[in-house]
Amino acid sequence: MRFDELNDENHLLFAIKFYDNPQAVTIEDFHEDLKRFKYIKRLLKKYVMKDELKYHLIINHFIICFNVFGDATIPLLFYKIEKEYWSLIKTFLLFLDRIPEFPKSGIDDLKVDKKCLDLLNKI
Repeated sequence: MRFDELNDENHLLFAIKFYDNPQAVTIEDFHEDLKRFKYIKRLLKKYVMKDELKYHLIINHFIICFNVFGDATIPLLFYKIEKEYWSLIKTFLLFLDRIPEFPKSGIDDLKVDKKCLDLLNKI
């Protein structure tokens, strides 16, 4: 199966292909790790709606996702989370130094959330 673009039909296979968690022994473990994208989305939404940024928790979820999905985390983030939160995703990726240098992608065109970046840089 080709993964040029993630969609409803192939995103789970894509996630499974890149999933590497030696401690996971059941399919439930995989789904628990996959839920982290939902948690990130919920935390970003809370920031946008209530101006409440739990950046330590968001960073922890990002790090765990990168640990178990590797570089596949980036396309999974942009597939699973709506476009309105993409600038925040880019901000966290920039802070974590996880924006790929090559190839050029749509990530480069996204704006950085300055307020969020300022908070992250104070850590």
